[in-house]
Amino acid sequence: MKLSVIIVNYNVKYFLEQCLHSVFKAAEKISSEIIVVDNDSVDGSCQMIEERFPEVKLISNKENSGFSKANNQAIRISSGEYILLLNPDTVVEEDSFLKIAGFMDRTPDAGGLGVKMIDGKGRFLPESKRGLPTPEVAFWKMFGFSRLFPHSKRFNRYHLGYLSNDQVHEIDVLAGAFMLLRRETLDKVGLLDEDYFMYGEDIDLSYRIILGGYKNYYFPETTIIHYKGESTKKGSINYVKVFYSAMIIFARKHFSKGNARRFSILINLAIYFRALLSVAGQFFKKSILPAIDGLMIYLGFAILLPNWEAYKFERGYYPPEYLHVAVPVYILIWITSIWMNGGYRKGIEFGRIFKGLLWGALSILVFYSLVDESLRYSRALLLLGSAWAFAVLPAYRYFLSKFRITGLDLESGKQKRIAVVAALAESKRITELIINSGLKIDTVGFVSPGELIHSPFYLGNINQLPEIIRINKIDELIFSSEDIPSQEIIRIMLDLNDLNIDYKIAPPESFSIIGSNSIFTSGDLYVVNINSIAKENNRKNKRAFDLVLCFFLLLFSPVLIGFMTHKAGFSRRIFEVFSGRKSWVGYCPGNQNSLPRLKEGIFSPSSLFPEAIPDKKKDELNILYAKDYRIMNDLEIVLKVWKNIGKP
Repeated sequence: MKLSVIIVNYNVKYFLEQCLHSVFKAAEKISSEIIVVDNDSVDGSCQMIEERFPEVKLISNKENSGFSKANNQAIRISSGEYILLLNPDTVVEEDSFLKIAGFMDRTPDAGGLGVKMIDGKGRFLPESKRGLPTPEVAFWKMFGFSRLFPHSKRFNRYHLGYLSNDQVHEIDVLAGAFMLLRRETLDKVGLLDEDYFMYGEDIDLSYRIILGGYKNYYFPETTIIHYKGESTKKGSINYVKVFYSAMIIFARKHFSKGNARRFSILINLAIYFRALLSVAGQFFKKSILPAIDGLMIYLGFAILLPNWEAYKFERGYYPPEYLHVAVPVYILIWITSIWMNGGYRKGIEFGRIFKGLLWGALSILVFYSLVDESLRYSRALLLLGSAWAFAVLPAYRYFLSKFRITGLDLESGKQKRIAVVAALAESKRITELIINSGLKIDTVGFVSPGELIHSPFYLGNINQLPEIIRINKIDELIFSSEDIPSQEIIRIMLDLNDLNIDYKIAPPESFSIIGSNSIFTSGDLYVVNINSIAKENNRKNKRAFDLVLCFFLLLFSPVLIGFMTHKAGFSRRIFEVFSGRKSWVGYCPGNQNSLPRLKEGIFSPSSLFPEAIPDKKKDELNILYAKDYRIMNDLEIVLKVWKNIGKP
């Protein structure tokens, strides 16, 4: 056996499907075996492998054992002369395995090998080649000097920015996304260190390969797509902490005590520094728009108050507490209501803003009617202030959108313009997937994968893509991997890199279309990040949401009860959730055996659909709900169907 390909999977079913499709094509040219270790995924990954790729040797773990341990499980049962550790969010070329094995055969001092990697938009990934993170190298990287001087031999030794991306080089560190290893080398230096749960194990093993008398090589004569970081948010505080903690483990193992201590201090400083920047940045991003909203509303009341006094009464009629206390309370209610209705999501959608303002105004009126009469300053001013908010908040957002500020672009309903590069049969299948996705997509036309095919069905052939994109104003290309080799897809992505368009790949006989930074599935699912409902923190947040919503419904029940379609069951539902017997949102009815346990829900993701949906669709919705839990998902479901709370 020449090659053993090992893939560790955790809740990235659709990426894994695409990866395995490309791996099997590449494996046709070399004696090989393919082993997948699944770390207790809840998205149906194992079922997909068993149904679509029965030749795969599948190890199904009952817990997430971490990247190093899972790889070691597979290495121990593998039999290849060379072992390739491959991420599931990758696509390899058809001749990748043949080329890398050939290089290793010709280079006996090579213990490990990495290749040229590009992301889903065709951009080179600098982690394709890396230097050893000594204290000095780590310092320049962690404090931003490597980014300021990307081609400096001193400041960017971490990503070796001074070395050509298109030439073979001896390097220090291989990327864990694609790590080819000689078995003889592993027998000498050992397997992956299981002290590393995630991150750092590739650096550790690369360094031990060098200490063992071998060399690591960067080999750019084959290129892979790496949909970088799909299962973790690389800008998050948690990522920074986990990654840099792995660096501390590395320093303690391989540096002298003095250097390790200095390195640990440096790393901890970097963690706190990056965490502070991240928290400050997130707080600023999330609070700036609500702060401007509050300022605008307050400004309106400050202008309206003296004019209304002059018109109706006399100056100084209202006490100072009105502007200093009452108006800020009103503003807080409005901002909370806008947030709950999605008015602060990325992209400006006026419907969400108006809905939030309306609910806020109604809540304030209810609050106004319940407080002591001495605190009811002026219903007329409240109505005038509401009118001001309805006019000013959408107006200034529209004005800001003209400056093309990120996150403040108008959601005008404009459809993404795509072209499908596929033969006739796959063109029709991919079109059906797009239609079933429910997304705003305009399929402009189709491109022939062959050079000489001319037909009214096609806009042109694959060699005419630059002109087709320019003339038809294409935003995105979808390639059929059934009709176009991965090698050709990667070449096109590299050639068209300057056009700034998105790319997606449709595997054959699949229900998914995988792209630049996302996964499309048939139906209305959209899967990116992994945030399982099984996490203790998510369970606590879900229970807190249930209790807060119970309190809100009880508080405003005199008003809300009039809107209910089933008034009799309204109070009973609140009691069931408050007592913990049920949750406001649970799974769709059906098979839930493989999913984390949840209380029965008053509503479910299927409540969003006005008509009954098939069991297969319910299963997909349940998997998505369990895999990528967000409180906002529960809130969105409840807001859309709240009138049916009392429904038996």
